[in-house]
Amino acid sequence: MRLTVERLGHLGDGIVPGPVFVPMVLPGEVVEGDVAGDRMADPKIVTPSTARVRPACPHYRACGGCSLMHASDDFVAGWKADVVRTALAAQGLEAPFRPVVTSPPQSRRRATLSGRRTKKGALVGFHGRASGTIVEIPGCRLLDPALMAALPLLAEVTALGASRKGEVALTATVTEGGLDLAVSDGKPLDQSLFSALAALAGRSDLARIVWNGEQVVSRHPAAQRFGAARVVPPSGAFLQATGAGEAALVGAVREAVGAAKRIADLFAGAGTFSLPLADRAEVHAVEGEASMLAALDAGWRQASGLHRVTTEARDLFRRPLLRDELMRFDAVVIDPPRAGAEAQARELAGAGVPVIAAVSCNPVTFARDARILSDAGFAIDWVQVVDQFRWSPHVELVARFSR
Repeated sequence: MRLTVERLGHLGDGIVPGPVFVPMVLPGEVVEGDVAGDRMADPKIVTPSTARVRPACPHYRACGGCSLMHASDDFVAGWKADVVRTALAAQGLEAPFRPVVTSPPQSRRRATLSGRRTKKGALVGFHGRASGTIVEIPGCRLLDPALMAALPLLAEVTALGASRKGEVALTATVTEGGLDLAVSDGKPLDQSLFSALAALAGRSDLARIVWNGEQVVSRHPAAQRFGAARVVPPSGAFLQATGAGEAALVGAVREAVGAAKRIADLFAGAGTFSLPLADRAEVHAVEGEASMLAALDAGWRQASGLHRVTTEARDLFRRPLLRDELMRFDAVVIDPPRAGAEAQARELAGAGVPVIAAVSCNPVTFARDARILSDAGFAIDWVQVVDQFRWSPHVELVARFSR
C-alpha cells in the first residue's frame, strides 16, 4: 500500500487515517509497504520530509532505544512543544511557550539495559524495535561515555548472574563515586555469586551493586550533587535522566518561585529541587518514600550555607497537603509522577498560595491539573519544555502558575 503520513502519535509513530501506524516516518511523507492489521512494519520512504535527517547511530533501525533519530532537532523540539499545546487545548487552555531546551547527545547518565547469557559469554544492550531481541550498542549516541565504557563490565555481571534462559535488567547510573548498578531478575544471591560480584567490584569503578533488591557491595558513596548538597539516593531512586536536563528544570523552577522565602516541594524525591532552592529559601520537602527523604536530609545536614529544610513522609495521592497547611508557603513546587496530582491540585486551587512551579513528565495529566488551577483563578504565565530524553517521544516541562 502507498500511504501519506498525517501526523505523529504520542509514541512517535506516524499515523495514517484508518488508523495505520508506521514507525520511523514524519508527517507529510509518502510511504509504501505491506500493512498487517493496523501496522506497516517496514515502510519504504517514497517522498521524504524536509525534516528528515540521517540517523546519527548505526544501530538505529534495529535498536528500540530511540524512536525519533530520523527527525531534525528543530522538528522534534517543535513536535514536543505541540504535544503540550494540544494537551492544554483539549482542556480549553493556552499559554506562552519558551524555546525548548534539548539535552546534548551522549549525556544520558542513567539507563536500564538488558542482559542475556550466551554460549560464548553474554549479550548486553537495548531491546530491538518491537521485539524481545537484545541489540548490542557499541556505537550508541545516547549514553554517557561512562556508561558506554561500562558495557564490558555489564557483560561480565550478566555472565555471572543471569540464569541460562532468563534475562536480567541492569540499571546503571553515573555517580560521583563511580557506577551505581542495580540488577533485577538475576539468579538467587548465594555465597559464590556474592564473592564473585565483590571481586568484580574490587577491580572496577563500581560504587555500589544491588542484586535483586539486596545490597552486595558499597565501595564508594553513589553520590549526586543537588545544588550545594551531596546526596546519596537509595538504589533505584528517581533521578533526572541527564545533568543538562536537570539543570534546565531546576533553573526554570528557580525562576518560577522567584524571591519566595517559604517553599513547599511536593513529591520532593531525594532533593532535586529542594536542595538547590534552599540556598535562598526555607523548604518543606514532602515525599512518600521515607528512604529518599532520609537521603535528602543527610545531604542537607552535611552541606553548608543552606537555609532550613524540613521533611515529611506522606502519600500525597491519599493525603494531599490541605489548604490550611498550604497557607504558610509563599510558593509551591510540585513534581508528581505520570499520573499527575489531581487531589493535590484541588487543594492548591483552594489555598492562598500565590505561585506554583509545576513540573511534569505527562502533558495529559499536567493539562488536567492545570484546568483545576485555572478554574480557581490561576493563570499559566509560561511553559518551558525540556527534552532530556533525546530522540524519544518523552516530554518534560515546567510551568509557572500565578493568581
